[in-house]
Amino acid sequence: MSGTHPTVETDGGAVGVQERLVAPVTVLPSPGPSDGRRRRGATRSHRPFWRRHRRVGQVLLAVAVVLLLALGIVGWSVGRALTAPGTDSVAARLAEWGRDHGASSLIDAAERWRYRQHPPRTGGALAGGIPDPAGAGAAANPAGRNVAVRPLSPVPPVVSPALPDEGRWRTLATVGGRPALQAAYLRPDATHTSYLAGVAWIDPKLLRFVLHPGTQEPGHGPWQLAPSLPTDRTGLVAAFNSGFRLAEAQGGYYADRRTVGTLRAGSATLVINQDGSATVGQWGRDVSMTPSVAAVRQNLALLVDGGHVVDGIDDNAGHRWGATLGNKLYVARSGVGVTAAGALVYASGNSLSAGTLADLLARAGCVRAMELDINPDWTSFSYYEPIGGTARKLLANMQRPANRYETTSTRDFVAVYAR
Repeated sequence: MSGTHPTVETDGGAVGVQERLVAPVTVLPSPGPSDGRRRRGATRSHRPFWRRHRRVGQVLLAVAVVLLLALGIVGWSVGRALTAPGTDSVAARLAEWGRDHGASSLIDAAERWRYRQHPPRTGGALAGGIPDPAGAGAAANPAGRNVAVRPLSPVPPVVSPALPDEGRWRTLATVGGRPALQAAYLRPDATHTSYLAGVAWIDPKLLRFVLHPGTQEPGHGPWQLAPSLPTDRTGLVAAFNSGFRLAEAQGGYYADRRTVGTLRAGSATLVINQDGSATVGQWGRDVSMTPSVAAVRQNLALLVDGGHVVDGIDDNAGHRWGATLGNKLYVARSGVGVTAAGALVYASGNSLSAGTLADLLARAGCVRAMELDINPDWTSFSYYEPIGGTARKLLANMQRPANRYETTSTRDFVAVYAR
């Protein structure tokens, strides 16, 4: 046995004793290229994303900074709009801000949706009947100063049968004992019979007109007149809204011998002369720039011409009366016209189409008439009783306060004074 190594039997055959007593060693293969890449990748996986993708991180950081700056600028801009002087509602301020920043289509769509959700009521009775303004003619007509004048013919009612006093004129203010401002009330169409419209007749022989600028419409100040009524209201009889924003008015604004926008031939135009008289006509045909002109406000096209409602108004031919659902919307609207005798007539209501507004002005005797502003935030007519005294609304349901124009106005308006 000497000279030989003992053996043991295994499953694999005979193995030497030394081999059996030594622990087996596992030899790992040399790392190939793919394993090296795995190790380096594993090392990077524990590093922050921005360090592993430095260029992507820089782009994302730049985008975040731009977004924060944009949000800050927008917030600052909206904040200025919401805190600007005036009595405009938050909704009105946001809508105006949106239109100024390219969101007109979105706002128009929202208004159309709101209208479809809440259309005006059809039928029904007029709550409270035809109003009789408190003290109409009493405070404005001191005893012994009344002057006999031929009364105005009532405005022919639209709805039959008519209500008591529907369309009849009431005196709201007198000058020298003569009726200077009168009002009539009637339902504007036979479908929406629970709504009321008001019409104001203004005598330019006894009253004078002044066009005040607004801080936004027309803007571009300073102007000689303030964007509000003066604190001294001596002789103040009334104040009423002007037209659309100039961007949608299809015309311009003129005062203090300068123009904002463009005075466009063919546009419906309110002209106020140096002597305080006023008229309405088509620019370039009925009215034009002369040395006697003090102020001009254009807005869309005429509603009434030659004493008749213009053709195509119900279909809004050529978008001459705005672009709100073919102007078949029954919303708050206002307008102004001139009679053959030269009196100015203002009309407004909370449920009017362009066509029913035009019909109302024609029934009140206008030979030419134009639309002014629309929607509850912008339509308002206030009269002062007694003259220079307390502000009252032509229609009780006008949204804005009666003294709206005593504070800063964002839009231009017309003030009416006794001569």
